[in-house]
Amino acid sequence: MAGHTQAAHAGHAHGGGHGEHHGSYLERKGGLIHTIWDWATTVDHKKIGVMYLFAILFMFFLGGVAALAVRFELLEPVRVAADGTISGQFFKPADASSISAGNNIYNRLFTLHGAIMVFMVIVPSVPASLGNFFLPLMIGAKDVAFPRLNLLSWYVYVAGSIFAVSSIILGGVDTGWTFYAPYSTTTDSEMNSKVVFMVMGAFILGFSSILTGLNFIVTVHKLRAPGMGWFDMPLFIWAVYSSAIIQVLATPVIGITLLLLTFERIFRIGIFDPALGGDPVLYQHFFWFYSHPVVYVMILPGMGIISDVLAVQAHKKIFGYRAIAFASLGIAAVSFIVWGHHMFTSMSELASTVFSALTFLVAIPTAVKMFNWIGTLYKSSIALNAPMVYTLIFLFLFAIGGLTGLPLGTLSTDLHLHDSYFVVAHFHYVMMGGTIMALMAGIHHWWPKMFGKMYNDKVAIIAALIVFAGFNLTFMTQFLLGAQGMPRRYASYVDEFQTLHRWSTYGSWLLLVGFLIHLFNFLASLAVGKKAPANPWGGLTLEWVADSPPSEHNFDHEPIVRNGPYDFDTVVPPHWDPKDYPIPAPAAGGRPMIAHSPDKQQ
Repeated sequence: MAGHTQAAHAGHAHGGGHGEHHGSYLERKGGLIHTIWDWATTVDHKKIGVMYLFAILFMFFLGGVAALAVRFELLEPVRVAADGTISGQFFKPADASSISAGNNIYNRLFTLHGAIMVFMVIVPSVPASLGNFFLPLMIGAKDVAFPRLNLLSWYVYVAGSIFAVSSIILGGVDTGWTFYAPYSTTTDSEMNSKVVFMVMGAFILGFSSILTGLNFIVTVHKLRAPGMGWFDMPLFIWAVYSSAIIQVLATPVIGITLLLLTFERIFRIGIFDPALGGDPVLYQHFFWFYSHPVVYVMILPGMGIISDVLAVQAHKKIFGYRAIAFASLGIAAVSFIVWGHHMFTSMSELASTVFSALTFLVAIPTAVKMFNWIGTLYKSSIALNAPMVYTLIFLFLFAIGGLTGLPLGTLSTDLHLHDSYFVVAHFHYVMMGGTIMALMAGIHHWWPKMFGKMYNDKVAIIAALIVFAGFNLTFMTQFLLGAQGMPRRYASYVDEFQTLHRWSTYGSWLLLVGFLIHLFNFLASLAVGKKAPANPWGGLTLEWVADSPPSEHNFDHEPIVRNGPYDFDTVVPPHWDPKDYPIPAPAAGGRPMIAHSPDKQQ
């Protein structure tokens, strides 16, 4: 472990004047009631980020339980014997002869799984938790631009989640997580509140997303530390900034759409229901105009995590910094013009052709990032710890997710694969193999900074490998199922698909084991983990200047940026002793390497 010297600290960033040392943001300032009230009313971005993190992980658990129940149902197909007895149905209703009742439970569970995972986990996962915690730290600010608005976004998220999950108490929603009309306008007509509660939950969650995005945009524009220009920002900030733009511009569209759906449901106004003179395809246009850009709200911050974790754990300057930064903006821009590829089967041939061509545009900035990440790994000094293992897992899984999107963007192949398990597998390789694996990389990378405790790295690596094996076993088999014609959202299937479904279910159990090991590892870290140094990995971005965990006001002095975020070949990381971090010899004719960060004006 590196020595902690003030010289290295001062070389990275130093204050303008003396500051008062403040205690850790985790320090209790009173009894239990006072502590609860302090957290409930806090405007500290770090506490809000931690509350988001644990709430999102809890919702991830709920969504995962629903997914496991779905996989249990698909362990074997439903069979009806000659005497009328039913076998193979996990969701057995009170009347065992009624297969449709069990199917309805299945429909409600996959709807619940999708809605929770998309609206309450993946969309807010990185921006609301790690983004809230680290964006001010990484740009050298004391907090976000609007701290009270940040607290409001947290309570809006809680309110929206309560609305959505309350639909379970009412019996569940069976529309699918997309709430497609006419399912969402006609099902459960005897009790409107179920669908309305779920839809209004998603509507309320949209406000949380907008408030967070607006806060981040203003913070990045106005609160960067002295010396930090646009191209001195960490790539995580670029990614969060790009996704915030999408949040602010696209989320109002889904908000209006869900509000119209609620009005139609309650007041029987003909908007999307063809029985009332509405157009269900109009709902699809509105929904996907938001929901495809929001896919990049999910994945862009994850890409930002990968850029930062990869550079730090490989101890090498990121390859093509500006290309990756502009690729984030490029992905954000292209995301608004490709929504139609979700609707090839309900559009004209011309419109389908245009959207198919536009779909391939997004592959360009995404491929730029992939090539630059791989270029960064080339001839680097890789630390094969848990954050790096998850980064490598991300690169592998996200590459599969991206490449399997090509046949879905091609009209001739999509017609065969549309609404099959191939789409389910592709979506999970991008969203879970991308966003969730990147989130796991980020949590392991920044856990010591957030809580001041180290976790058991060997246990974390073993758990990561179990998650990797379980994920591929679960979803690689679903590519084969989809290619063979297995439709999604069916509670049963023909016998020919049973072997692949069983392996997919076994994979989901492996995933559960891997995530449970992570849970116990993190709990052990909080209880008995070793105290974390201020900069355990040797990072150069400003959050590593702060203490672990950071003080209430982040920095004792206002940091002044004197080097780029990835200048590993010329700068000793903060809190490291130069003798523990040898600087490479200068290249022939190159500028001399220095032990401490240079002033950018020199």
